[in-house]
Amino acid sequence: MRTTCQCCTRRLDAARDQPICCAARACCSKRLSPLTLAYIHSVLKSALEHAVREEEIPRNAVRNVRTGAPRPRRFEPLTAAEAREFLAAARSHRLQPLFELALHTGLRKGELLGLRWEDLDSAGGTASIRRTLQRTNSSGLTALPTKTKSSERRIALPTPCLHSLEQHRNRQLQEREAAGKHWQDNGYVFTRPNGAPIEGATLTRHFNTALRHARLRRIRFHDLRHSAAILLLEQGVELVVIKELLGHAHIGVTATVYAHVRLRLQRDAIDLLGHALREPAEITSKPGDSDEPPLAGAAVR
Repeated sequence: MRTTCQCCTRRLDAARDQPICCAARACCSKRLSPLTLAYIHSVLKSALEHAVREEEIPRNAVRNVRTGAPRPRRFEPLTAAEAREFLAAARSHRLQPLFELALHTGLRKGELLGLRWEDLDSAGGTASIRRTLQRTNSSGLTALPTKTKSSERRIALPTPCLHSLEQHRNRQLQEREAAGKHWQDNGYVFTRPNGAPIEGATLTRHFNTALRHARLRRIRFHDLRHSAAILLLEQGVELVVIKELLGHAHIGVTATVYAHVRLRLQRDAIDLLGHALREPAEITSKPGDSDEPPLAGAAVR
């Protein structure tokens, strides 16, 4: 099953003097992932099951369709050193506060783009996640409810993010003054220079540019969310805190997604314990050593 690009959906190529996309057959060649196909199959099967119960149709033909088990999508998070390099390289970028917020909080792309100034409490140092900005075929770029009930949440903002957001607001006020009557007042925190909301695809392009500037490997924007979660796990933050920060519906989701990280941290902890158990209870002095008493080994607790 092939996908349809935004050029075809919005008929952008038809308005160009020189076709560069659809007519040149340079798009619509990607196929839906196994995970997306499994989701479509699940929704269709559920809808037809409901129709069978309501006696609208005699049987559910989709029930006999077998789909392969979708392989979980691999993610490539940034290490702590790479994250520092990325933020340093993006310091002069107009959307640096967004990148910083993504790495510190693990917010989804749509949640970041859907943030409004009214959602931020600078005095309390919190942000309320109430909506997500998405493009739909019927309504275009629009604000939608969060992914799940648990996704609607309030999170704490670190001090560096609060400072960056304050500077960003001052810059946005200058852009508003420069745009004059052409300013689009939507109240969004992250906008284009004329106040219009930012497309998800546009943010991805800015993100890829920032990665190249930092000379880092190419990753997805969503991997910043995974980077935040894994860095928190490595710092010893409890799984339930990470679950609340990310807005997962159940802690089992968090545990499953980051199971390999927890296993690695368990191995590291066991190796530390093994090293402690191999330490001698006391160190005997050798002939010719000083007369000071031997040092006691580390206590195992």
